[in-house]
Formats: sequence, C-alpha cells, structure tokens
Amino acid sequence: MLVIPAIDLKDGQCVRLRQGDMADSTVFSDDPVAMAQRWFDEGARRLHIVDLDGAFAGEPVNAGIIEAISKALPTLPIQIGGGIRNLETIARYLEAGVEYAIIGTMAAKNPEFVHQACAAFPGHIIVGIDARGGRVAVEGWASESELDATDLAKRFADAGVSAVVYTDIDRDGMMQGVNVEATVALAAESGLPVIASGGISQLEDVRGLMQHARAGICGAITGRAIYEGTLDLAEAQTMVDAFLESD
Repeated sequence: MLVIPAIDLKDGQCVRLRQGDMADSTVFSDDPVAMAQRWFDEGARRLHIVDLDGAFAGEPVNAGIIEAISKALPTLPIQIGGGIRNLETIARYLEAGVEYAIIGTMAAKNPEFVHQACAAFPGHIIVGIDARGGRVAVEGWASESELDATDLAKRFADAGVSAVVYTDIDRDGMMQGVNVEATVALAAESGLPVIASGGISQLEDVRGLMQHARAGICGAITGRAIYEGTLDLAEAQTMVDAFLESD
C-alpha cells in the first residue's frame, strides 16, 4: 500500500480545494516541479497529479507542467487525471513518461472508452470515481450523475484497469477523516484494487486504511494534510511498510 502525495494544478500553481470547489482554493506553491521534488525527497513512491483546469475544460491545460515534472523526476511513477477524454491525450502523457492515466468523467459517460484505453495501453489505465453521497460526480465535480459509485466500478471488473481512485467529495480537503467503510466496500464489491482519496488528515486515517490493505486498498492519496503538516509523508509510508511486513 502506497501513501501518495497529491499535486493539484490550477492556473499553473499547486493548490488544494475544499470539496472540489474551484472558488475555495488554497495556493501552496507556484512551483509545482519543486513541490514534486520535495515529495520525492521525502520518499514518495508515486505521485498523484490532477489538472483541475483540464477537468473543467475537458482537455489538458497544464500538460506542460506535468511533462516538466516527469522529466525532472524520471524514476517517480506519476498518475495523472483531469481532462483525459481521448486516446491521443493518454498517448501524449505516456510518451512524456507518465505511468498511469486516470479516466474519470469519460468512465461515467462512456464506459466503453475505458475498455478501449485498457486495450490500447495495457497496465497504464486507472479509473477515477468521485462520489458525493454515493453518486458519481463528473466534469470536475461540477455536476452529478445518477450512477452509483459501486455499480460503476463493477463495470470495469474485467476491463484490465490497474486500480480505481475513489474520492469521497464530501471529505475532500476537509481534514475530517477518510470514508473507510465506503472505500473498503467498493474494493470488496468490485474486486478491483482501490486507492483511497479524500479526507486523510493524520496518521490515524492512514492506519485505518492499512488494516484493509490485504482486502484491496492499495493506496492512500493525501493532499492538504501533508501541505499543512498534520501528516508526515515519510512517517506514514514507514508505518504502512512495517505493518505489512509484520502482517
């Protein structure tokens, strides 16, 4: 199980939102490449990047920054989401050195696209499922669908996706703890590895998730907590490693 630092890009800056609200953002750095280097130096084994502008635009907006991060840190696997709507965009990111492309809105609107992407780029596709009250949100969380998050995940059980990033929007950026129950249920019912996102605020939240690592929780994304200092990235990963080695 990996503890994965997040870099959310808005207007070329590294920001964090509260519950996905673009109007409620906090700028943590105007140098995303330096921020990525910081997390790498602290022991990150994967980096989660979201092109927030791209998620709303429906196409990459901060691709140049993402490519610069990949070039600066060629040994750090990157997973990127936001504005990925076609195979050409995925190909561009992978050619730039990104390891995983996260398909979010298109997974909800056109599930067949996920199957096409998995066939074209095996081992490099992650599905992003963002839910508010259990219902899937799309278009940068600006609108909600009638889809149930677990039902959507089940559609990709045999598609060949590497994982599902599951975000509880109500918890995201709120520092109120992760929705462990819903995250574990999604992994159990879909049979897919799940990366938890939203609400991780302290070491106890990571500890609560790692108890379910053998049940399919393969990662935990953390953003505001590591930026504000309520969670130490290296300490969290060391704790998880020790637990899994002794389990």
